[in-house]
Amino acid sequence: MAELFLVRHAQASFGTDDYDRLSELGHTQSRWLGEHFAALGLTFDRTLTGTLRRHRETLAGMREGGLQAPDAEMHDGLDEYLSEELLASWIALTGAQPPAQGADRREHFRMLREALSAWVDGTLPAPRHRSFVQFVQGAQAALDQARSDRAARRVLVVSSGGPIATLISSVLGSNLGAMVNLNLQMRNTGLSEFRFNDRVIHCVSFNNIPHLDTVERRASITYS
Repeated sequence: MAELFLVRHAQASFGTDDYDRLSELGHTQSRWLGEHFAALGLTFDRTLTGTLRRHRETLAGMREGGLQAPDAEMHDGLDEYLSEELLASWIALTGAQPPAQGADRREHFRMLREALSAWVDGTLPAPRHRSFVQFVQGAQAALDQARSDRAARRVLVVSSGGPIATLISSVLGSNLGAMVNLNLQMRNTGLSEFRFNDRVIHCVSFNNIPHLDTVERRASITYS
């Protein structure tokens, strides 16, 4: 069976004027993951990313660490949902108070969980955002593209937590509402693995961080 490795992007710049760029730590996380693949002698036959800057920068950092993979194909089905749009829609729907500037980020993610849950079950009016059904269709189309070359025995996908969690939920046959819980557990540069052939696809691991799971690097484990 062929192998497909799904990598969530490295730490982005949460709380700044441009989330969609890696932090200094994010660049380091990416390089460490590339070093991990190089140390294992793993090379890739095909590469896909979303269209976001943080996806491209994560892949570039992995290459700096020694990753051997071809140029990436881009697919917008691997792009993340727009969290600020969903939060704004949730606030408009519920009258909730938005987290204050500089507030504990846990408050931000508590509200995001509520907004995501409503988006997934179709009760959040968000006219400027894709529906969850459309989001799932986009992620599935990207997975179909990743599996389309029968000659590719090992495929690398660099994406975001939402699409990866959605695909894992689908492959496992879970209620897609499980996507919310999986999504909010995902670590930066977390690595999940599928095995597939023409007939079936299996999830064999989720959210691994072998390149960070040491005493020296444990403080470098992040979630946003």
